Amino acid sequence: MKNAKKIFLSLFVPVFVVIAWYYASNYTDTPPSILPGIGKVGKTFQSLIVNNQLQQDLSISFIRVIKGYLWAIILGGSLGILMGMSSTVKNIFNLSATTVRQIPMIAWIPLIMLWFGIGEKSKVIIIVIAAFFPIMINTLNGIESTPGGYIEVAKLYRLSKWKTFTKVYLPHALPSIFVGLKLGLGASWMAVVASELIAASQGIGYRMSEARSLMKSDVVITCMLVIGLVGILMDKCLIYLFRFLTPWESRNGDKTNG
Repeated sequence: MKNAKKIFLSLFVPVFVVIAWYYASNYTDTPPSILPGIGKVGKTFQSLIVNNQLQQDLSISFIRVIKGYLWAIILGGSLGILMGMSSTVKNIFNLSATTVRQIPMIAWIPLIMLWFGIGEKSKVIIIVIAAFFPIMINTLNGIESTPGGYIEVAKLYRLSKWKTFTKVYLPHALPSIFVGLKLGLGASWMAVVASELIAASQGIGYRMSEARSLMKSDVVITCMLVIGLVGILMDKCLIYLFRFLTPWESRNGDKTNG
């Protein structure tokens, strides 16, 4: 009964949107070039799949996301760990990182493309910038939230920096690091679409931009729906991966919910 209620509530807004969409496209004077019917969008989706166009666009965008996201994990995670474990490193980077973080991701796109052109490198760099700060900040917060008593015990046993990190900091910081990875993945997906919308010759964002210039609203809406669904799938995959890697966190969560 509880699960049924949860499903009903989660579907309430999507069903309402579909009903409003159907009404607006069939019973109002809204032109199809502005708001195509649900059936038209369904046929467009099917056509993009049959022509293998959608798969190619998604694969290109996804490869860009993976490249940028992995670099963001390496750079953002490393800096977050170093800043969390060393006050000196934090004092060096904190002001600069806080200042740069205030610049919206979209504002970086013109400058990055001016420096690196409109090729693959610029898109990967934009993704790195977008995902870097969520990963770095949440890693830093996770490291800093480690109880001081645990750190004192590590010093008492004269553990090396590496062992202190793996045995003391990392287990406690994992939930916060995972939040950063989730936020970073979402930011990566949004960044690749934004960069492809502005300057690209391939990818899901480029497909939307091309369709907009040709007034093909059915293709634009199809791409938007696909982008949202892919984002949800990536988020769910990361959640399941985290549960697999940290089964004790899942058990703790179940006990708390119970």
